[in-house]
Amino acid sequence: MTVRVRFAPSPTGMFHVGGARSALQNWIYAKQQGGVFVLRIEDTDAARNKPEWTEGILSALDWIGIARGSYEGPYFQSGNAGEHRAAAQRLHESGRAYYCDCTREAVQARTGSQYQGYDGFCRDRGLTAGEGRALRFRTPDEGETVVVDLIRGEPTFENKLIEDFVIARGDGSPVFLLANVVDDMTMGITHVIRAEEHLPNTPKQQLLWDALGVKPPVWAHVPVVVNEKRQKLSKRRDKVALEAYRDEGYLADAMRNYLMLLGWAPSNDREIVPWSVIEEEFRLEEVNPSPAFFDEKKLRAFNGEYIRALPVDDFVAACQPWLTGTDTIAPPPWQPEEFDAAAFAAVAPLAQTRIAVLSEIVPNVDFLFLADPLIDEAAWAKAMKAGAADLLDAAIAGYAALASWDAESLKSTLEAVGAERGLKLGKAQAPVRVAVTGRTVGLPLFESLEVLGRERTLARLRAARVRLV
Repeated sequence: MTVRVRFAPSPTGMFHVGGARSALQNWIYAKQQGGVFVLRIEDTDAARNKPEWTEGILSALDWIGIARGSYEGPYFQSGNAGEHRAAAQRLHESGRAYYCDCTREAVQARTGSQYQGYDGFCRDRGLTAGEGRALRFRTPDEGETVVVDLIRGEPTFENKLIEDFVIARGDGSPVFLLANVVDDMTMGITHVIRAEEHLPNTPKQQLLWDALGVKPPVWAHVPVVVNEKRQKLSKRRDKVALEAYRDEGYLADAMRNYLMLLGWAPSNDREIVPWSVIEEEFRLEEVNPSPAFFDEKKLRAFNGEYIRALPVDDFVAACQPWLTGTDTIAPPPWQPEEFDAAAFAAVAPLAQTRIAVLSEIVPNVDFLFLADPLIDEAAWAKAMKAGAADLLDAAIAGYAALASWDAESLKSTLEAVGAERGLKLGKAQAPVRVAVTGRTVGLPLFESLEVLGRERTLARLRAARVRLV
C-alpha cells in the first residue's frame, strides 16, 4: 500500500500557523513512508472563497518548503461535486439516509430544548427529495464507533449519542462531512493527519466510510495550538497568519523548525536542529496529544538564532525585501537612489548580531541612507540634558581634527572628551549617538560613524548643536 496523505485547507483567509504545522507533519510523514502528499483546496464555500486566498495557500506552502510541483495537486473540492451527489444518492437508496423537512424551531418545539440534537422525527416518514428537504444520515441505534488514532489511542463514541446528521442541504448540495469523506475516498487517502478540532467529526465520517463500503483511513489528530492563556489560537484575537510572520522577517527555516516543536521534540532535549534531523527523527505516534502553546517570544528567539547563523552574504540577501519594499512589505523611509549597497554591506555583520526579525534592519540602518536622521523625540530629551551642548562642541572639534577617520580613533577621541568632563564613555556617547542616528540604541556607534563618514557625521553633530541653542 502506498501511503497517501492530504492537506485540505479552505481558501477563506490568511494561512493559519496551525495549518502550516499540520501541512509539515503530513509532508514529513509522506516522505518517511515513501508516500504521496496531496493538496486539496476545499473551495465549496463560494461566498467566502477568493482566488487570492488560494494563491496565498500555495505561496505559503512554497515558503515553508512544500514547493509547487513536489506534491500531487492542487485539486479543488468543487470539481468533485458530481461524486459528492452520487454518494449521497447511494446512501439514500441503500436506506442509510433519509429526507427530512424539520426546521430547527420544530425540533426545539418537540424536544423542549435548544441544546438537544435532532430527534429522528423523519426517519420513517418516507419523504422524497424536494425543496427544503435535507438528507440525513441514519446513525446506528446501538453499539460504538471506535476511532483508531495514532496519537490518541482509541477514542470511543456511543452511536446512540450521535444524532442523525445532515449530509446534503435542502438544495441537494452535500455538506462538509460527506464531501470530505468522498474526496478522501476518490483520492485514495490512506492516512488523515489533521487538527484535534476535527476529532468530534471523525466518528460521523467513519460511519460514512463504512456505509459507503470503503475501509476508513488511519486517523491522527494532532494537538490544538493555543495562546499564552491556553485559548485556541483565533485569527480574530491572535497573530496567526503565516504571511504576517513572513513579512515581518521570520526566516522560513526558523518558522518550520518551531512549528514542528508544537507537540513534538527532537532527541536529547534539542530544539534548534537542522531540518534533516527533523525529517529523520519525527514520529507521528510520538506527538503529544496535549494542547501546544504557540510562544511568539520563543519563536522570535529562534529566529534570532537562525539569523545569526547565516553567512553574512546570505544575511545581506535576506534583508533585501525590507531594504527595497515589495508588494506586501512597506518600502523603507529612504529613496531608492539614496541606498548605498557598499555601506550596507559594511554594517551588515554588526546588524546581524542585533536583530531578531529581518524587518528590524530598517531602523538600525536608516541613518546611513537619509539626508537627516529620524529623531526620536523621547531619545533626544533623554540624551540632550545639561552639558550636552558643551560635549557636542568638544566632539565636533576633536572629530574635525582627526587625521584618520576610523572606529578606534573615533572612540578614543570621545573617551577623552568624556573623561575631561568626568563622564564614562557610555554617558559621553549618548548625545553623539542621538545626534547622528536619531536614537539611543542601535549599531555600535564608532563603526557606524566610520561608515557614515567625516562630512556627514560632522554635519549632523553641528545640526544637533544648533537645535540645542
